[in-house]
Amino acid sequence: MNRPDAEVAAEEAAHWIVQFSADDPAEREQARIGFAAWKAADPLHATVAAGMENLLRQLHAVREPAGGDHRPARAALAAIAPDRPRQRLRQLAAASAVAVLVLTGALALGGRPAYLLADLRSPTGQWHTHTLADGSRITLGSDSAVNVRFHADERHVELVRGDILVDVAKDARRPFIVDSEQAAIRALGTRFTVRRDDGATILSMLESKVLAQVPQQPAVVVQAGQRTRITDDGVGPITAIDAVSVQEAWRTRQLVVDDQPLTEVLDELARHRPGQLHYDSAQIAGIRVAAVLPLDDTDKALQLLIDNFPQLRIRMLTRYLVMVDAPAKK
Repeated sequence: MNRPDAEVAAEEAAHWIVQFSADDPAEREQARIGFAAWKAADPLHATVAAGMENLLRQLHAVREPAGGDHRPARAALAAIAPDRPRQRLRQLAAASAVAVLVLTGALALGGRPAYLLADLRSPTGQWHTHTLADGSRITLGSDSAVNVRFHADERHVELVRGDILVDVAKDARRPFIVDSEQAAIRALGTRFTVRRDDGATILSMLESKVLAQVPQQPAVVVQAGQRTRITDDGVGPITAIDAVSVQEAWRTRQLVVDDQPLTEVLDELARHRPGQLHYDSAQIAGIRVAAVLPLDDTDKALQLLIDNFPQLRIRMLTRYLVMVDAPAKK
């Protein structure tokens, strides 16, 4: 049986933090660099690390060991069990990390479920397809998550993060509804995509039609070959899309752009790769892109951008830190 991702990540975080207490300064520096890369590789890693580091800071503040050892990890772990062997410290660190993760997830619940506690999740750079209990199929895009709530009279899928492609199985007795932060999308047909995007929900209809309902406002029918951006203010203008191209892009894991700002293209690529992708928005503000880019190989996508825009400079400082700019030629 596979262990939960959270538990594995917590133990990995503890492993890194214990290495910070090595006597050799070079080992400590190597651990620091490795830990930074590990945190940047996955949002779950960053969440676990933040909780663990916060706990260690609190423990260190409460009880600093005699002798003034100011290395936070060693000081905190020594405060927990100053006379225990290193193996025991590792176990205690892992247990503390798990506890912090649970607390972090509980606090994050607030008004809506957290990504880490979602029923179905897809990590950065991966797409996962699931067949639900009613026979419906749902594909989660990179860095996406949903909750599934099926009842006797309705079927609900809550989009917690990212984007999904839905193929709805017919059930005359139970409507199929995708809930986002802005709207309830009631399927009247079979296939569509929904995406959470910077305070909005992007709905793209591929087959048949849906009813998009924003609270306190009349429902809007969105037909096959149409797309709309839904906000708290309501369902936005309906625009035409090529449904076949959208489906093909999902099937082949591609990003199809037609005269889009480079900044938007880079933002989308950043969603599909671990770590950070930074760019100088002022230097690349005037660049617009028309291209088909592979989302399952973002290194190749970046190379294609360089090939088509010689003024661009893309520096991969590490696998997890990429810088994009367009420096003026001397």
